[in-house]
Amino acid sequence: MSYYKRMIDASLSVWALKRVHKPVLLRGARQVGKSTAVRHLGESFANYVEINFEKQPEYKSLFQDNLDVQRIVPQMSAMCGKPITAGKTLLFFDEIQACPEAIMALRFFKEDMPLLHVVAAGSLLEFALAELPTFGVGRIHSIFMHPMTFDEFLEANGETLLMQARDNASSDNPLPEPLHEQLVKWLRTYMLVGGMPEVVKKWVDTHDFLQCQEIQDDIVVSYEDDFSKYRKKIDPVLLRRVMRSAAVQATNKFVYARVGEGYKTNEIKKALEMLVLAGILIPVTHTDANGLPLGSEADSAYRKMLLLDSGLMLRLLNMTMGDVLQITTQILTASAADLVNKGPMAELVAGLELLRYQTPNLRHDLFYWYRQAKNSQAEVDYVTAYKQKVLPIEVKAGTQGGMKSLWLFMREKKLTEAVRCSLENFGSFEYKDQEAKDAVRQVRICPLYAVSRV
Repeated sequence: MSYYKRMIDASLSVWALKRVHKPVLLRGARQVGKSTAVRHLGESFANYVEINFEKQPEYKSLFQDNLDVQRIVPQMSAMCGKPITAGKTLLFFDEIQACPEAIMALRFFKEDMPLLHVVAAGSLLEFALAELPTFGVGRIHSIFMHPMTFDEFLEANGETLLMQARDNASSDNPLPEPLHEQLVKWLRTYMLVGGMPEVVKKWVDTHDFLQCQEIQDDIVVSYEDDFSKYRKKIDPVLLRRVMRSAAVQATNKFVYARVGEGYKTNEIKKALEMLVLAGILIPVTHTDANGLPLGSEADSAYRKMLLLDSGLMLRLLNMTMGDVLQITTQILTASAADLVNKGPMAELVAGLELLRYQTPNLRHDLFYWYRQAKNSQAEVDYVTAYKQKVLPIEVKAGTQGGMKSLWLFMREKKLTEAVRCSLENFGSFEYKDQEAKDAVRQVRICPLYAVSRV
């Protein structure tokens, strides 16, 4: 089976080359490719041992009496019939949430067997971690994994040369129009296929959207089936409703009342937080953005919710609304300006891309700016940090005159640089703000297919 290169491979390789290292806890939503990435890393070791605590529950007994890893590892080696040797073996604990004692034991690998390479991963792992009194803070190295980026999608489809041409372009040296059009076409496909590895593989093999949708539906159902495991904590029906409501409300302020009648706000909030913990929903929080860090002025009462994957969002919309043919047609055929300005897909993809290209060692936040005055509503889609300054990012196609919110934000915060993400070619323009004594504001145009360049 072919392996599609992932950005996480570099982080895992750097970790593997260290002589003394902490165990890795690979975190992320179900089916984003965690296990496959670890197996790929295992090919660089003399020995690879994988223990799946759901498929092989007999291994749980090794962790029952005590958490002495110097006892556990030789017994594990005897049970699986493979050598587990420091420096030569990659030991992978998959579905580790099924054995909480194994999670707690990870810290002792750093203390008692620091030369052995250990990686752990699991489904809904964040829920299991929340129930543990401790799991080795400071002794475990977390790496967060997401669905495939647009760049990874291009590479899986063999478009490495097209990526290289894009990366050589700039605002002063835009792409030739045929290459620009090719990338726009690929981005339209990516919006529909998304970045779940199994779906991407099906697209590479068949180029059939309907077959991809079948897999996407299976993934959504598997997520919803998982919710029943946490029936004691929260109503699984409410979790399903919140997830589907988030798809309908994507890129708008999340309104609790739109989830459905009969649920209290606190119950909905709890369901939201569980879906965020599971990596299924990505919050985008309002910030006043007067300076850095952006989180210091964040207001969680004003949040948007993004689904972790554009393809899954379309399937959730289909399950909720019954028919997304019009949205699908718009993605495939609408003009570039209409695709960006009408509907949530461009803004969703831009936000997910901004998140995924950041360092995987931390759980990063997304922010936006919003002002609701009596006669003046204004919103900037994303706000991030660049060179120790606040950088606004507007997802919009069109003319300077259609960017009133951006100009207002830049004037209020005394900023001179911004980015416009659209389906235009690379470029830039300057704007003389007459309401601020002709202050010059520069906006760079970053095509949506090049968010990795931001």
